[in-house]
Amino acid sequence: MRTRMRAKALAPVLLLGLPLATACGAASGADGGSRTVTVTVGYQSKTINTVTAGTLLRSLGYFEQELAARGKKDGVTYKVDWQDYATGAPITAQMTAGKIDIGSMGDFPLLINAARGKELKQPTRLVSVTGYNLRGGLNTVVTATGSKLGSLADLKGKKVSTSVGSAADGTLVRALQRAGIDPEKGIEKLNQQPSVGASALQAGSVDALSQFVAWPGQLAFEGRATALYDGAELNLPTFHGVTVREKFAAERPTVLDDFLRAQRKATAYLRTQPVVAAEAVAKETGLPAEVVYLYNGANGIATFDPALRPELLAALKEDVPVLKAAKLVDSVDVDAFVDPAPLARAAVGSGAGSGAGSEFPAAAPARPELWLKEGNRTQSFDTPAALLKALAAAGPGGVRAAYVPDAVTGTPWFADKAVWVAEGSELRAFVTPSGAKAYADQHAGSGARIVSFAEASAAASASAGALAS
Repeated sequence: MRTRMRAKALAPVLLLGLPLATACGAASGADGGSRTVTVTVGYQSKTINTVTAGTLLRSLGYFEQELAARGKKDGVTYKVDWQDYATGAPITAQMTAGKIDIGSMGDFPLLINAARGKELKQPTRLVSVTGYNLRGGLNTVVTATGSKLGSLADLKGKKVSTSVGSAADGTLVRALQRAGIDPEKGIEKLNQQPSVGASALQAGSVDALSQFVAWPGQLAFEGRATALYDGAELNLPTFHGVTVREKFAAERPTVLDDFLRAQRKATAYLRTQPVVAAEAVAKETGLPAEVVYLYNGANGIATFDPALRPELLAALKEDVPVLKAAKLVDSVDVDAFVDPAPLARAAVGSGAGSGAGSEFPAAAPARPELWLKEGNRTQSFDTPAALLKALAAAGPGGVRAAYVPDAVTGTPWFADKAVWVAEGSELRAFVTPSGAKAYADQHAGSGARIVSFAEASAAASASAGALAS
């Protein structure tokens, strides 16, 4: 099937109507007098695993605080111009035009950022990570609620919306290839912004939507979509990171250090106060706080750590051939693109030692979690059954959201949107129907079978024997 919009058309479309920012370099004031310097930061407010370099960081004011302290030493008044975009592509366009100094985006857009920067003689460098998932769970393919599509294989010959060149597009391409479907000819791919694709899914003009955090979770939470493919099935790391114009980093390295110190503080804040952080991000973005928490919570899909982890950089190198095959880049030297020095300096400056993010623990397996209205607090459980029992005891009026990890991939999902399997006295949850079916088929001998959420809840509240076939 043909591709509706070619990838090369993406940048011009996204550039329409963009504001011309004033990047850091522009200063006012006579020599020896007071000067004002503006630092321009491009971010994606609704791509909520970038919040430690965007939405949350902005709301906390940590970067401004760092710059205010520096300004007193330098005799400079620093201002921050925060510019919000829907995807990474327009941020790259503005960076290569010298209009944005620092930006955050996903792994695939980061590679395009590196390639475009080199081509246009405005080189950029990757200096930190925001949020990551080591299995790839930040990207999901969803269908409209009630769709008869049950697995990725059912997409053959169908219309699928995605944002070409995004991490979600990379997940779609790889997933289709594993399913034996040509990602260019086997489906009709529509290159659309996330909001446009979501609307197209609701209108029935596309059969599926492949997007990045937080669109799949938001659509599922609102009852407008069902997960078809969990990106964690690829078992390939995906992440978002911070990129900076090389010229800016060379001219104002201390300002970049301030930004990374502020990002570290925002990361610590999110990890120690995940509920409060989710509420803050929800207020700024208009997203439901329950959706923000699905990704950014204590047991969320994303783990936040600025460190340039080796496994993430290795995965970034594996992304290059995918983009080359799509003719979005010619080549990218990932090792030359990555610059760990600023983060190391920021770590020392923050009193965290010489490591680049080493004080933040690595991702741990997600646990079932209940967000209670009383006290606006969360509670974790050892098993899905224990979660469902507590959910029933709290009653519908006492709970904001319940989350449960996929039994195979570990991806957290809303408990009432998950697909449940009963196996003897055990209950297991899955993000997708195909994941649940595969498990039930493999364990049919032990009585594994798919049950409804209501049946699973009733069984959890009853004796263990009630789960037996």
